[in-house]
Amino acid sequence: MTFTDLASLPSDPPAPFTDRLRLAVAAYLARFKGSSREHTESDLRCYLAWCAERGLDPLAARRPHLELYIRWMQEIRRFKPPTVSRRFSVTAGFYKTCVIDGLLEHSPAEHARRPAVPAESPTLGFTHLQFEALLTAARESMHPYDFALVAMLGLVGLRIFEATGADITDLGEEHGHRVLRVCGKGTKVVLTPLPPAVGRAIDRAVGVRTGGPILLNNRGTRMDRHAATRRLRHLADTAGVRITRAHPRMLRHTFVTTMLDAGVDLRDVQIAARHADPRTTMRYDNSRVLHQAGEKPQVSWSACAPNGARSWMPADLGTLGAAPAGCMIRPFGGGRPPRGGTLSRGH
Repeated sequence: MTFTDLASLPSDPPAPFTDRLRLAVAAYLARFKGSSREHTESDLRCYLAWCAERGLDPLAARRPHLELYIRWMQEIRRFKPPTVSRRFSVTAGFYKTCVIDGLLEHSPAEHARRPAVPAESPTLGFTHLQFEALLTAARESMHPYDFALVAMLGLVGLRIFEATGADITDLGEEHGHRVLRVCGKGTKVVLTPLPPAVGRAIDRAVGVRTGGPILLNNRGTRMDRHAATRRLRHLADTAGVRITRAHPRMLRHTFVTTMLDAGVDLRDVQIAARHADPRTTMRYDNSRVLHQAGEKPQVSWSACAPNGARSWMPADLGTLGAAPAGCMIRPFGGGRPPRGGTLSRGH
């Protein structure tokens, strides 16, 4: 019998959670807070639902069950290796907590074989020319929040939940620089310096409002990641950027790779991107090297350049193009000046 046959067999009715299991889940989730807790709960819920569909008590699971769960994510759900690794890490963490609390003698996930995660990031950012075209389309958009969205993600490197969660009251000034109070992963609060172009984009989005979220959707409520994805894909179509399934994460990827292309030290890029582990930044670097080997910028010049001129350049490229490297390095210190000057040089 193959794994596919085994997974497709009818299962018993889902078993209800016992008080012992509820306590174990609550104890594990109590280790997290904020968005980290929400994401961990979502990943753990996937495993608990898998157990419930098969009438399996998670506290009675053994290593073969964990191996079957991994194969189910790979072969049935078709999850990518990073997703499989992340979700199984949550499951392994749950069992480790159970061992610490004395509910289990040993963890069944201890010797489970984890999938290999590629050293390079699977996400590909926009090329320099594509990013320039996207900036211009956002600046000329009738939607007042498009320019702020692209600028906050691509020129400051905010995560999508950080940008959509930012409020007008989070704007301030520190040592003569405009800053934005950002609540990042693990509810860590940092002050992010704003380049002049980003400040103007935010001022345009805020208008005369004195409170509430910076980014709003078409209904006048706080923009979420789904609305941001729709706006980004609309802007990519308007700018003539030929790319499949554009999403906000690509702009943060562009922010990191632009700094690396400009010759910024890896440590400074890690600080600017607020990566806890330098290996995370190195994944972006590996992906950039592999992508550059066979990359050709794909942008529709007729959609973004006057009269189809191939020498098209945004009007205020001096303030937009140099912002990712120039703005972020000065506040944090320790970086050498970027090479190449602006975003206009190709890969």
